Amino acid sequence: MRPPVSFEFFPPNTTEGEARLRGVHQRLAQAKPEYFSVTYGAGGATRDKTLRTVLEIVAAGSKVAPHLSCIGATRESVDELLALYRSQGIRKLVALRGDLPSGMVDTGDFRFAVDLVRHIRATTGDWFGIAVAAYPEVHPQASSAQADLEALVAKVGAGADTAITQYFYNVDAFLWFRDAAVAAGVCAPIVPGIMPIGNYRQLTRFSDACGAEIPRWIRQRLAQYGEDLQAIRAFGHEVVAAQCRRLVAEGVDALHFYTMNQAEPTLELLAASGG
Repeated sequence: MRPPVSFEFFPPNTTEGEARLRGVHQRLAQAKPEYFSVTYGAGGATRDKTLRTVLEIVAAGSKVAPHLSCIGATRESVDELLALYRSQGIRKLVALRGDLPSGMVDTGDFRFAVDLVRHIRATTGDWFGIAVAAYPEVHPQASSAQADLEALVAKVGAGADTAITQYFYNVDAFLWFRDAAVAAGVCAPIVPGIMPIGNYRQLTRFSDACGAEIPRWIRQRLAQYGEDLQAIRAFGHEVVAAQCRRLVAEGVDALHFYTMNQAEPTLELLAASGG
C-alpha cells in the first residue's frame, strides 16, 4: 500500500507558467496528496509570487503548506504572513532558514530555522503543523554530520512535527540517517524527498549546489546518453521508481515529491511504486 504523498511546486515567474501550473495542480490533485508545498525564494525574493500561488491552490480546494524562510526576515513580516495564512485556514508550514541572497548582509531577526520554529510555536500555539528540512547526506554548510543531526534534534525539540529530507539517490544514506535521528531522540516522522530525473545538466547543477550526491554509476549512465532526453528520462524513471519501492518496503511514513512544476514524471513514479 502506498504511503501518503505530498508535492512541491515553485512559484512561476510568468503568466504562462502560472497557467501551466494550474493544469499540473489539477492533474496531481487526482492523486489525493496530503498537501502541496510552495517554495519561497532566498531572502523572501519570491514572497508575492509564493503567496499568489499558495492562495490559488487554497481556492482550488487543496491543502497547502507554504515554505517560510526566515533569513533576512523581521518578526513583523513573519507574523504578517502567519496571520494571513491562518485567516485562509492553512494548517501546515515548511519552516526553513533559507539562503542569504548575494549582496545581502542583514540576516534579519532569525538566524536559524530553529529560531523560526520556536517563534511560530510561541505566537500561534499548535495551529500550524511545522515541517523542517533534514539532510541525509549532510547540509553543505554544516560543520560536521553530528552538528547537522543536532540541528534537526533542536528543530524537533522546538516544535517541528515532521522533517522532509533533501532529495537523494542513495537509499542507504537515508536509512542510516533515519536510524541515527531516532537514536538521537527524534520522534517526528522523517519523510524522504524524491526528485524525478529528467534533465542531466539541471540535476547536476542542483545537486552540486545543495550537496546532494549523484552516485557515480548514475552520473556515468546519464552522461553517456548525452542530449537524448528520452533515454535520460527512461533511465531516471527506472532508478527513482526502484528507490521509491525500496523506501516503501522500508516503512517510510510518507513520500515528498519535488515535482519541478511537472505532473507526468511524478504520476509515473507513483504508478510504478504502487500508487
